[in-house]
Amino acid sequence: VPRTQKNPLNTLLISLFSLWFHLQHPALGHIYAPPHSALLTWSVIFRDNTSCIRAYRTDSNKTREKTCTDERISWDSRPDQNFALRINPVAITHEGYYKCEVVTPDGNFCHGHHLQVLVPPKVTLSLGENGTTVCWAVAGKPAAQISWTPMGDCHTVEERLGNDTVTVQSTCHWEDRQVSEVSCFVSHVTGNKSLSIELNQGNYLSLLVILYVKFSLFLVIILVIVGFTYFQRINHCR
Repeated sequence: VPRTQKNPLNTLLISLFSLWFHLQHPALGHIYAPPHSALLTWSVIFRDNTSCIRAYRTDSNKTREKTCTDERISWDSRPDQNFALRINPVAITHEGYYKCEVVTPDGNFCHGHHLQVLVPPKVTLSLGENGTTVCWAVAGKPAAQISWTPMGDCHTVEERLGNDTVTVQSTCHWEDRQVSEVSCFVSHVTGNKSLSIELNQGNYLSLLVILYVKFSLFLVIILVIVGFTYFQRINHCR
């Protein structure tokens, strides 16, 4: 039975521009207070060239949206308290260029960032055909790296999917029949995973099937003999 580990995407909080910050000493973590009159605008251009604009005026305490149809993107809280955007849940389609611009009486400030979404792969390990063992890292972004313990005769292939994710399949075979258990180690920027499996569990299953069939046949033969003897005795009594 394949063993699978799931690793869903988490909420992404974008604080690309806490603005009112122009930090002279980032290590001090000092953030300047916003002026009384300012216009804050988030402009997002997604990977498919669609856009989203969210704006907030501090003097009138009003927000404005334009072409923002994705409900997963919203203000982190109240814009008069926090200018950050929240994306929940995160998807690959949220990749793009995020720009925050603030217009104040003291001048204009702008900051932008290219957002890249990382996708953890779904890891599966199972016994294959002809004594092989197969490890999958499905739909990861970027592609995962697969290694084995102990090392064997392995062949790895990659399949690129339409959403920029990559499925990696590594198939291994061990000539040394003394190897009873192997481990597949998947390395990825979102986190590493390791799965193990017993190589001889397939032999155990085959042995159980054979024993079950033999035992069933033995019972059938016993029942036939007992039934035949019973009917012979009945006929003899008559």
